[in-house]
Amino acid sequence: MAEQTKLPLGKLLVLKGVISEDQLRIALLEQKRTLDPLGKLFINLGFVTEATIREALSENLNQQSADLSHLAVDAASLKLIPKDIAKRYRVFPLDFDKENLVLKLAMSDTNNIVAVDQILAMLGQEITLSPMLSGDAEIMRAIDQYYGFELSIDGILHEIETGEVDYQSLQTISDEYTQPLVRLIDALLVDAVQHGASDIHFEPEQFFLRIRYRIDGVLRQIRSLHKTYWSAMVVRLKVMSNMNIAETRAPQDGRISITFSGRQIDFRVSAQPTAHGENIVLRILDRQKGIVPLNGLGLNEDKLTLLKIMLARPNGIILVTGPTGSGKTTTLYSILNHINSESVNIMTLEDPVEYPMNMIRQTSVNEAAKMDFSNGIRSMMRQDPDIILIGEIRDEDTAEMAFRAAMTGHQVYSTLHTNSAVGAIPRLLDIGMLPDIMAGNIIGVIAQRLVRKLCPHCKQAFQPDALERRLLGNVPEKQDITLYRSVGCNACDFQGYKGRMAIMELLKMTSDLDELIARRATTRELTSMALGQGFSPLVDAAMECVLDGSTSLEEVSRMVDLTDRLN
Repeated sequence: MAEQTKLPLGKLLVLKGVISEDQLRIALLEQKRTLDPLGKLFINLGFVTEATIREALSENLNQQSADLSHLAVDAASLKLIPKDIAKRYRVFPLDFDKENLVLKLAMSDTNNIVAVDQILAMLGQEITLSPMLSGDAEIMRAIDQYYGFELSIDGILHEIETGEVDYQSLQTISDEYTQPLVRLIDALLVDAVQHGASDIHFEPEQFFLRIRYRIDGVLRQIRSLHKTYWSAMVVRLKVMSNMNIAETRAPQDGRISITFSGRQIDFRVSAQPTAHGENIVLRILDRQKGIVPLNGLGLNEDKLTLLKIMLARPNGIILVTGPTGSGKTTTLYSILNHINSESVNIMTLEDPVEYPMNMIRQTSVNEAAKMDFSNGIRSMMRQDPDIILIGEIRDEDTAEMAFRAAMTGHQVYSTLHTNSAVGAIPRLLDIGMLPDIMAGNIIGVIAQRLVRKLCPHCKQAFQPDALERRLLGNVPEKQDITLYRSVGCNACDFQGYKGRMAIMELLKMTSDLDELIARRATTRELTSMALGQGFSPLVDAAMECVLDGSTSLEEVSRMVDLTDRLN
C-alpha cells in the first residue's frame, strides 16, 4: 500500500478501476493543450465525479482540491484571515461554518505545518482548519481580486450610497471587483445559498426594489432597496447570465455558474417585463443538494423495498406526481442516479436540464429548433436508449410517445401534475390516453409533497385535543400522544422550521388495477382496490411524520387535504 500512495493520480485511478487507460490517455492529451491539473480535467471530461477525485487525492497525498475560478466569496471567512497573512502563507479562506467552527482554506501547500500553526494561533478560537489544495497562481489572483473590498451587503450598500455607479464597467470582466454593484450581486447570491434558499426574487415596485428568498418552500422578504439601484443590478445579472442587455420588453432566460465553498452552484435566471421594470427570478441549482441517494429520500423500509421492486421491472412507465415545487425532479434524479451504470443508456428530455449528470445524455426542450417533448422522444428512440426520462407529460402527443416508448421495451420516467397517485389515471384519460394502452404499461405512480421539518432546538411538545386526535386517524383513545408545534429561535431564524422532508405514497400497479383501468373504473373504485391491496395513502405517511415529531400537524394540513378525516 505504501508504494501505491506514491503513484501519479491517473495511474492510481486506473489501478482502482475508476477510469480506463483510454480515458487517462484522453486526459493527458487534453492536459498538454490546457495545462490544467489532471484531477480537474477528469471531472470536466465527465470521467469521474469531484467526490471520487477527492477520495483519490486524500488517499494519494492526503489533500483535497479547490477550484478558485468563478469564485463567490464568503465575507465572514475573509475577515478571519488578514491580507498580509494570506499572501505570506499562500492561503485563501473559502468558507466559514459558524455552527461547527470549521474554516475551509485553499492552500498551495497543505503540508505547511508552520502556516497552519500560525493561522490557528492568530485565530485564537476553537476553530478547525480544513485545508484544500489549490494552485499558487490561483490563490495569489484570488487574494488580489477579493481583498481590500467591502463584501458584506450592508457595507456595499453604504459604499454605493456614498459614491457613484460606473455603468460602463458593469459590462467588462477586468477589474470588476472595484465596482460595488458587482460585489452586491455576488453577496446576495452567496447570502441566498447560505440561507438554504431555492429561489431569489428581485421584484421592482414603483419606488423600491423588493428582494425575497424562497426558503423551505415559503417566500421570505430579505431586503428592500432604493429603486435607483435596480437598473444597474439588471445589467449585471444579464451580463452574468449571457442575456441581451438591450432587450427589456421581452422575457429572457439565462444561466449563471459560481464556485462557492469549494463546490459549483448554478442559477437558472428568468427575466420578465412588468409594469415597474424587469422582474428577475433565480432558481438555485445546488448539485450537492439536488441529487440525493435513494435511501436519503425519507422512505421507510417497506416503501423503499417497494420502490426498488418497481425499478426492477424492465419496461413500462413510472410517474411522479405532485404540485409545482414538491420535489418531483429531485426524486427522479435520485432514481436515475441509483440505476445509472455503464451497462445502460439513459437519455433525458427536460425543460430545461437542471443538474448535469455523468454518463446520462441530457437534452433541453427547444421550441425554436422544433425540439418539443413529442418530437424529442421520437428522436431519442433512434438513439438506442434503455431508460428515458421525460420532464413532464403535458399533452396527448407527449403521453402517446411516452407510452409508445414504454410498450417497445423501454423503462420510462416522467412527471404529471395531479394531487394523488390514483389521480394520475383520470388525468391521463383526460388528456386523451386510451385505457387499453394504459393498462399493463404503467409500472407505478409516486405522489409526493414537501413539508417543513420542525426546528429541533425550539419545537414545543403538547397533548392533542379531540379534533387533533381525529385528524391523526386510528389512534386508541387511551393512548398518550405527544405532538410538537413550531416556536422559533436563533437557529431557525425564528421560523420554527428548518429544512424540508418528502412525504410519499407509492402505488404499484397490479393486474386487478390494470383491469379496472381498462374498463374506465371510477377513482373511488381504483382507490378502494388499491387500499385493499395494502396501498398506504399520502395522509398516512404525513401522520407518521407528525407522530414521530418530525413536523407539525399545522404544516401537514398546509400541504395535504385532511378534511376526509373529519367526515
